[in-house]
Amino acid sequence: MPETTHSIGEGPATRVSLSLPEGTAEAIRARVGKREFSAFIAAAVERELRGQVLDEYLADYESRNGQVSEQARQRARQVFDEVFAEEDQWPAVS
Repeated sequence: MPETTHSIGEGPATRVSLSLPEGTAEAIRARVGKREFSAFIAAAVERELRGQVLDEYLADYESRNGQVSEQARQRARQVFDEVFAEEDQWPAVS
């Protein structure tokens, strides 16, 4: 059977074990409630992954073309956010 590759934020839910400091867990529950805890964590992880993917792209770009200004870096983040919001997708995990 072929292995299916899902993009970030796609595919069926899977259970994982997660350890957080109790204060962090309490703050999340207070903010979103017990029922939305997993969705909150998933959204936070997806934002972190998006940031890491962009950082990797910018590092690669800079290694090939030289340093990017802070203004260009901010614009790249904006464009990156807009493209993935419009496409409603994330790059596949390799």
